[in-house]
Amino acid sequence: MQKKVLALHDLSGFGRSSLVPIISVLSAFGHQCVPLPTAVFSTHMAIPGWVKSDLTGEMHPTIDQYDRLGLRFEAVYAGFLGSASQIDSVREAAERLKAENGLTLIDPVMGDNGEVYSSYTPEMCTRMRELCAIADLITPNTTEAAILLGRDPASAPQSEREAEEWMRALYEEYGASVVLTGLDYEPGRVGSGCLENGELTISLHERIDCYYPGTGDVFAAVMLGALLGGAKLRDACVKAGEFVRDTIAYTAQQGTDPNFGVQFEKLLPYLWQK
Repeated sequence: MQKKVLALHDLSGFGRSSLVPIISVLSAFGHQCVPLPTAVFSTHMAIPGWVKSDLTGEMHPTIDQYDRLGLRFEAVYAGFLGSASQIDSVREAAERLKAENGLTLIDPVMGDNGEVYSSYTPEMCTRMRELCAIADLITPNTTEAAILLGRDPASAPQSEREAEEWMRALYEEYGASVVLTGLDYEPGRVGSGCLENGELTISLHERIDCYYPGTGDVFAAVMLGALLGGAKLRDACVKAGEFVRDTIAYTAQQGTDPNFGVQFEKLLPYLWQK
């Protein structure tokens, strides 16, 4: 049976972030991705001059219609959120629309590279902690994990032992399975760790020294697509990390502006092959 994913994210028209790669990746896995946009941007926010249409007011009526239609989703997946009201809508979607034995995936997009995004006030960070508390799976990077744990956002694990401690602390605090991304304590290597049912795994791979917006969205979508296909979390994370590495390597060869995002499109068929 085809799996359905309700994806609550912004839609950035240009730049290959948020819903654009998420819809593409989940569709490549054979799942049905149903987008519930939180906002529409002309480009992602790293590109100057973007314009935005806020869709907060449309989120509750959409959830209400889906509920009346009897739609239920094997995964409710939320990422960047722009207001406390949107956090409330994600909670509502998880409570009303998640299928029995379904998955609530919260990617707590609040910051990166040791800095909190300017749109995330202390109140928003507190509300995101509340949202993570109802999740089945959370996927913070190290900056976001520090925020969730009340630690300095500029801090990060400096060893495998510390990475394990961070993941266990996140599990104890939120009761959800954990995927911790952006681990880079080994020279020339980067990757993620995961903790599920007491089983902890860290997967590092070759670092490619290029930065592109949207790779976190690609990682989470590949991981979710693999999970819904029956993969274990540790294997889904390996698959996601390798795919992101491959898309970065391919895009770097093309020499395009990093703000244009990773050229994942030609690599989508490999998701099936792998």
